[in-house]
Amino acid sequence: MGKSKTTKFKRPQFNAVGLPASAVKDEDCEEDHGDENCPADELLEKLQSPSADVREFACASISRVVQQSHTIPGFLQRDAVRRLGPMLLDSSVAVRETASGALRNLSACGGQEACEEMVKHDVMTPLTALLRECCSGFEIAAVPMKDQRSPVENVANEAVNLLWNLCESNTQALSIFNKSGLLDVVVQCLEKYPHNVELAISAAHCLHTVTEDNPELLCSINTTVLGALEKVLLSTQDCMAYTLLRALAAGTLWNMKSSLPASHQAQLLNTVVATLSKCLDIDAGTLIPKLRHAEEDRLLNTASVPGVENETSRDINADEMEEDEEAPNPKRNGKAAKVDNDISDLLPTGREELREAMALLTAQQTSLEIIVNMCCSDDPSDDEWEESSSSDESELGPDSLCDGVSSLMSPLCLSAEVHGALISHHIPEKVLKKTEFPRSEAIDACHQNLSWKPLIKRLGRVQSRALTCLHSILSTMDVESLGGIAALQEAAQRLSSLVFGAPEIPKDAEFLEAVTSALRSLLQMIASKNIPQCMTPQQLMSLSEAASHCDVVSVRVNAVAILGITGSMLAREKGTADSIKIVGNALLQIASKDGDLVVNGEALDALFDVFADGNEAEIAAKNIQLLPALKALQPVFKAKIRKEGRGKYTPQQLCVLDNVKINLRRFISYLEKVVKK
Repeated sequence: MGKSKTTKFKRPQFNAVGLPASAVKDEDCEEDHGDENCPADELLEKLQSPSADVREFACASISRVVQQSHTIPGFLQRDAVRRLGPMLLDSSVAVRETASGALRNLSACGGQEACEEMVKHDVMTPLTALLRECCSGFEIAAVPMKDQRSPVENVANEAVNLLWNLCESNTQALSIFNKSGLLDVVVQCLEKYPHNVELAISAAHCLHTVTEDNPELLCSINTTVLGALEKVLLSTQDCMAYTLLRALAAGTLWNMKSSLPASHQAQLLNTVVATLSKCLDIDAGTLIPKLRHAEEDRLLNTASVPGVENETSRDINADEMEEDEEAPNPKRNGKAAKVDNDISDLLPTGREELREAMALLTAQQTSLEIIVNMCCSDDPSDDEWEESSSSDESELGPDSLCDGVSSLMSPLCLSAEVHGALISHHIPEKVLKKTEFPRSEAIDACHQNLSWKPLIKRLGRVQSRALTCLHSILSTMDVESLGGIAALQEAAQRLSSLVFGAPEIPKDAEFLEAVTSALRSLLQMIASKNIPQCMTPQQLMSLSEAASHCDVVSVRVNAVAILGITGSMLAREKGTADSIKIVGNALLQIASKDGDLVVNGEALDALFDVFADGNEAEIAAKNIQLLPALKALQPVFKAKIRKEGRGKYTPQQLCVLDNVKINLRRFISYLEKVVKK
């Protein structure tokens, strides 16, 4: 029912504890609000203690307790937000830090409801004051020893993460951010990257979120902001934390593209794509085993040192992490929002190697999402390009992004230029490489240690993002720009090996959605150029069978579209009636038995395409009794639309379904004429 469109990725809502921000509250715990064993009353009472140590203990305890999502309603009912808010400006720096951490975790684990409660109780006012005080204290706060951060920066890190969460979840918080001059404050935190990369990454995540689809904020972009981002991009530190920082800075600059003068837009595009390209060059499958072995060696060397705790005794609960990652994705402004289950904050101090591995996977996931958004920009003037853009493609100089920055100018609409930049930096080939299954060495290394086990899911998520990215690239580029027929056949071969190389087709919904989307786009392109495909009808039938059992509607829709494209290609060839029969029977089954009208409609649409013309299609249609089958299905389909349509499906979906209903009547008339010949 039309060409598939890739959904833009929204920025991830910050997750302080590895739990999805939309963590589903256990139903059996909803009744426990008044349980006398709930610790909320006692801990909240301690916030009023005259002792700073007691207040710090209470805040730290709340921070830990709310990581169990079923405790959150009890805290919210007892006005935890109103009581914790003033603690952000407590006279004790330690209390400020733990209070910020408690609110941060509450917002991360409590999701939109908790964030709305915070905005309702005006947490943004003390949070804004706290961040301003922190930035004022940056210059006077001394760092006593190497690798030790100032207490002020620790507070700032917690506060920036809380700010990020609130702005992601609540439009009023974002509006306050725009009007309160917080952009400059967050940029000051970003500028701490040379010695405090953790704070800089938190600031970069926040900037990446608040600059997306926020024209009001873009009006206040100035040379200071652009200069800070440019310095980050030009940083040379080679650890993975800085790779993540540069990827986030690149994404933020891409979000800000329309605020740049036309003379710098082409240079911006080249710099952003170059940064993402370098990130994708890193082979996580090779690096992760090296990092794991480095950790083992370090632990062996410190095991015999008296008083040094063995880090393996403090492993995080990987099983709990994996369960939490299964929570459904929330939506923001009607678009799918990605939940990023970042476990880095759960890691004990000193897990440098694990933090590096997590930073790399987050950086590569982020880079792939940025590329998807570049290909799927929903700017209404995407087909235009500012002709006055600079022809200077040289490397960025110190002043290249900052000279002549003015207020919001005409949008950067880069269709052709984006494609050119992606091709010149070999992005399609690099994305295709990332679609491969993670190396067994990396999987084995992660399996060997409980703390590393959650990285396996992150490796899979990078692969799924790469497949989605490939889908976007295939949907927006022509055959020649992708390297010609040979390159498409290689891509088809790789996707085929992904799906059919294992003993059975993977059943992970995220993987299936990504791989079927990519395969659908690839087959559409192959069909349009009459390129022979490497997948047999039997293989595609097995994919369709696996997808038909998936709960995600888009996976089933993609599988139906793949069958339709395959059947249409077979109908052009001679001696294919038996194969077309297999495809036709499968589509009839889906059209009549799938529980979703959109999938039914897609299957009917595919049948129209497969059996529209050709001798082989006519033979197959007679063999499967297509005409009587469709006549029997027609009243059922119409009744289903009347009964289920309104309220369950969008107006756009109903419009498409009405068209399918009309086309079904016409197609039946066409088949009747064919039979009479």
